[in-house]
Amino acid sequence: MAGSTFGKNITVSTWGESHGKALGCVIDGFPAGLDLKEEDIQVFLDRRKPGTSSATTSRKEDDLVEILSGVFKGKTTGSPISMMVQNLSQNSADYNDIASYYRPGHADYGFDQKYGFRDYRGGGRSSGRETVARVAAGALCSKLLGIMGIKVCAYTRSIGNVEIDLAKADMDVRLKTPTVMPDYEADKRAMDLIEQARQNNDSLGGVIECRITGVPAGIGEPVFDKLDALLAHAVMSIGAVKAVEIGDGCKVASMYGSENNDPFETVGSKVTKKTNHAGGILGGLSDGSEIVVRAYVKPTPSIAKTQDTINKDGENIEINVKGRHDPVVVPRAVVVVESMCAITLLDLMISNMSSKVEGIMGFYLGQKN
Repeated sequence: MAGSTFGKNITVSTWGESHGKALGCVIDGFPAGLDLKEEDIQVFLDRRKPGTSSATTSRKEDDLVEILSGVFKGKTTGSPISMMVQNLSQNSADYNDIASYYRPGHADYGFDQKYGFRDYRGGGRSSGRETVARVAAGALCSKLLGIMGIKVCAYTRSIGNVEIDLAKADMDVRLKTPTVMPDYEADKRAMDLIEQARQNNDSLGGVIECRITGVPAGIGEPVFDKLDALLAHAVMSIGAVKAVEIGDGCKVASMYGSENNDPFETVGSKVTKKTNHAGGILGGLSDGSEIVVRAYVKPTPSIAKTQDTINKDGENIEINVKGRHDPVVVPRAVVVVESMCAITLLDLMISNMSSKVEGIMGFYLGQKN
C-alpha cells in the first residue's frame, strides 16, 4: 500500500490498523538535540483518545505511547524516531457482518475494488484510529515549534448548526469542554444536539479551525509546495475532512478586490496588515500574520439508523451498523488537524533555512567562529 508517508525534510510514516495489535509512526529527518520524553507526546494523545465523554465512542483505550527509537538520554539523536500505541480494547466481532456488505459513507467498496481484499475490522487503514500516529508525530513537531515561539491552536468552531461566538471565545476553555469549543454556552447547546442525534441513531459533522501565530514571513514555496497547498493536502488527508479553507476561504468568491485585499502598514518597526482575509498566506508564502486554517468534517458515517446499501453479490439490502462509534468525530479530530498543521509547517521551515545564501553561510561560518 503506497501513500503512508508525508513530508519532505521531516517525513512521517504511519502504520497499523484499527483492530491490529498496535499503531505507530516513524519520523525520519527530525533534528538531534531536542529534549523529549513520552509525557510530551502523551498529553497530545490524551486529547484524541476515545471514551473520554458522551461526545465520543464508548471504546476505551489508554493510548499510552512508547518511544522505541531515536531518543537517548532524553534527547532526540537524529536517527528515525519510532513511536507505538497498542490496541487493547478492540472488539472485532462487531464487524463480522461488514465483511459481506459495503457501509454507506465508508471506503469499503473502494478498498475491495482497489485491492480485491480489505481489513473490515473497523475499516483497517481507512479507520479514524490511524490518526493516533499522526498526533504522536504532531506532538513532536509542536514541541520544537513552541520553543521557537510558534503556537498552533485548533478548536471546534461548530457542530451541526451550533457555532461558537468568537467574541466570547477563550482558548483555555477548549481543553475543558467535551466538544473542544472555547465557548461554554455553545458547548452546552452542541452537547444537547449531539444527544438528540444519538437518540435518533444519527450523527453530526462540524468545523475545526486552526490558528497559527508566531510564524515569520516567507515560509513556503511559491509554486507547487505553497504553504496553503501543503496545509490543504495535510488536512484533507484526514479521513473525515471534506473541505479546507484558508482565511476567508469560499467567501472571497463573492467579494470585491478592494474588500479582499489586506493593506500593509508599518507599526513601529514591524510590517503588519490592517486585515487578514488571506489567512496569513499570500502567493503560497506566510506573510507574518496569523495563519487561519478551517477544516469541514462530515458526520460519522457509522450510524445505527437503517440505511440502504448493497452486499458483495450486488444485492440491494438494508443495514444497521453495529459497534462503538463517535456520534460526532469533530472533538477528537481537533488535535489531529493541529498535528498535521504542525508537521507541515516545521517541514517547510527547515526548507526555508537554505533559501538564502547568507542563511547557509551564516550557519557554517558561524560554526568556525
